[in-house]
Amino acid sequence: MFTELQPDCILGPKGGEQGEQNNRLSKAQIRKYGAKVRFSGPPNKRRLQAPQKAIILCPLTQSATFMIERIAKLLNIHAQAVSRVIELFESGATIPFIARYRKEASGGLNEVDLMAIKDEWEKQQEIEKRQAFILEKIEEQGKLSDELAKKIKNCFELHLLEDLYLPYKKKRKTRADKAREFGLEPLSELLWAQKDFDLDAIVEPLLSEEVLDEEDALEGARDIIAERINQDERARATVRQHYQKRARFKAEVVAGKEEEAQKYKNYFELDRPLKQLQAHQILAVLRAEKEGLLKVQLAPNEDYVLNDLCGQFIRRSCPDRWAEQLDMAIEDAYKRLMKPSISNEFVKQAKAQADLASIQIFADNLRQLLLASPLGNKRMMAIDPGYATGCKLVCLSATGELLEDTVIYPTPPRNRKFQATDTVLDLIEKHRIEAIAIGNGTAGRETEQFIRQLPFEGTPPAIFLVNESGASIYSASEIARQEFPDKDITVRGAVSIGRRLMDPLAELVKIDPKSIGVGQYQHDVDQKQLQNKLGAVVESCVNAVGVDLNTASEYLLTYVSGLGPALARNIVDYRRSKGAFKSRQELRSVKRLGEKAFEQAAGFLRIRKGIHPLDNTGVHPEAYPIVEQMAKDLNASIADLIADKSLRKKIQLKDYVQGEIGLPSLHDIMKELEKPGRDPRPPRQVFQFADVHQIEDLKEGMKLPGIVTNITAFGAFVDIGIKENGLLHKSQMSHQRVDDPGRFVKLGQELEVTIVGLELGRKRIQLSIIE
Repeated sequence: MFTELQPDCILGPKGGEQGEQNNRLSKAQIRKYGAKVRFSGPPNKRRLQAPQKAIILCPLTQSATFMIERIAKLLNIHAQAVSRVIELFESGATIPFIARYRKEASGGLNEVDLMAIKDEWEKQQEIEKRQAFILEKIEEQGKLSDELAKKIKNCFELHLLEDLYLPYKKKRKTRADKAREFGLEPLSELLWAQKDFDLDAIVEPLLSEEVLDEEDALEGARDIIAERINQDERARATVRQHYQKRARFKAEVVAGKEEEAQKYKNYFELDRPLKQLQAHQILAVLRAEKEGLLKVQLAPNEDYVLNDLCGQFIRRSCPDRWAEQLDMAIEDAYKRLMKPSISNEFVKQAKAQADLASIQIFADNLRQLLLASPLGNKRMMAIDPGYATGCKLVCLSATGELLEDTVIYPTPPRNRKFQATDTVLDLIEKHRIEAIAIGNGTAGRETEQFIRQLPFEGTPPAIFLVNESGASIYSASEIARQEFPDKDITVRGAVSIGRRLMDPLAELVKIDPKSIGVGQYQHDVDQKQLQNKLGAVVESCVNAVGVDLNTASEYLLTYVSGLGPALARNIVDYRRSKGAFKSRQELRSVKRLGEKAFEQAAGFLRIRKGIHPLDNTGVHPEAYPIVEQMAKDLNASIADLIADKSLRKKIQLKDYVQGEIGLPSLHDIMKELEKPGRDPRPPRQVFQFADVHQIEDLKEGMKLPGIVTNITAFGAFVDIGIKENGLLHKSQMSHQRVDDPGRFVKLGQELEVTIVGLELGRKRIQLSIIE
């Protein structure tokens, strides 16, 4: 889609060349490509002698243009915006970069729209590859007519494309193939013609060791007709129409597996239209089928399908005896050939749609979790609670460095409360602890109660219960071993709990998102799609918040736009050998960090107290000259602009529109000057559960404070301070109909809930927020 020329090529604003002779971009080259030229450098620096990279964006091919138009129509986005976004993707731009720094090119599209464009572009390219493959294979067989080629080139649905390819696809020898070998194709053609003929005269010459009698001959002819109907586009379209409108999902328990399948009891006699099933129900049923506990079938009413197929292929003038043969062939075509493949196709489609819905819920939950309120840089005590093995206690500096670790036993069975009290109070004084983070797992509430009852001197540290999902995964990981090679997994887990309170995002990026516990059927959905989606969410969150270049871990830097594992490692290595970065420009000295990576990453990296005042903002270095010009025009410094609101009010933004930077980007720049280095996340607030510790303490009608820990398609799970989370079903969220629980509650949201149902035996708690 684009051709990249030599890296030091410079082009003047009106087509005149500048720079080294051997690096010039000639007018002939421009004419050759019929292209426009785009610069990586700021628009107002086009005349500078400093080397800049010029990129030739070649004209789109006809197929690419057509694909862009399809994507634009499908997503209801202007085709020009789609085209520009795809150009940016093809040149190596990331979604966060385009959303933040190329608003003018994209028309201000958000990350959701950009991701949709990228997904559809990749799908269309896959379809184009499949078209090319099919055309080549049919051409090799010498059977590619102009009409068929046109059909294939104009088909952009994979299942319809496969229908076109089906008659030419290499396959195992079929019953129809054998019938043809026995010479029965002429008989099938006569039946298909639906005119009367002398059956005996036709069959007599065909009799052999394989075709013993008239019935064998008719059966072989029907096999040929059945295959013909199966490969017919109209027939398959008719069957698909029935599946789309009337398919029912049926399930029944496998005989003898009733006890083992109790958790799927709701689906033992399932019989519902496919379009009425929700994503979690489809995934549950298919999981049960995979486990051998349920038998599952998806099909429309068979009689209706066969009636339509017979009406499609059997003419009224057809003699009765041949109509009977065709009727048998049609029934065989549907039951033996079409139904299994199309049923499987629709099950896959339903599964794919359920996957997308569940992955989206997981992604939404993950985004909320990653963007949860940080406590900030506080001197921290973190405790990973336990009974017999004790509570693992660590003290951390304000930047998360491990200062000291020990074990206390404030709960049964050892119950050394006095010793634990002395230890905790001594460490609080020694390290001037400002906050205490306690994991919410086993013994969490008991440990919290112990800490809250301590005789603190002066202002006590703020106390928080922290969701520790995934902490054990981190503590046993290679990342944790590299960070703390001399510490056991219990100490690493406690450190993770403390750091998670300081900055959830910086700590959670070290854990596989699937282990954090905010998903729904995450092990049943397409794992590649899940990984891609969650990776995109992490990248989006990291770049939305911004990263401190001098304190960020290698794992956090990995998700910064344009970097990745290798460059993140090189940045950390550079920091260790050279010391803290003093400016964003110093990034150019990092090994293998080229101009493209700098362009994509620089705006998302922050340097506190750097050489340039804009290095601690979200203003991209390419826009520094604009801000410098603003300050110059006001006879002020950039520091003055940041500090003085009245100065900023004098700026007429329209006067600074140029090249890639228009009014949307200029408004973003002004927001950054107003609050440099701002964190979009709200600060963490102290929360305290009610005085309940186990399910037996609960009663129906009781009102309790709680925190939303997971959101699903059917409701939300709420931590009310005991081991078991309660279920806030979507029917208990509002007097209105709730289709999407995520619109009514958010992950980490504090709620007052009412207990409306208790099943102590099954340890189930039903909650409500309806007044």
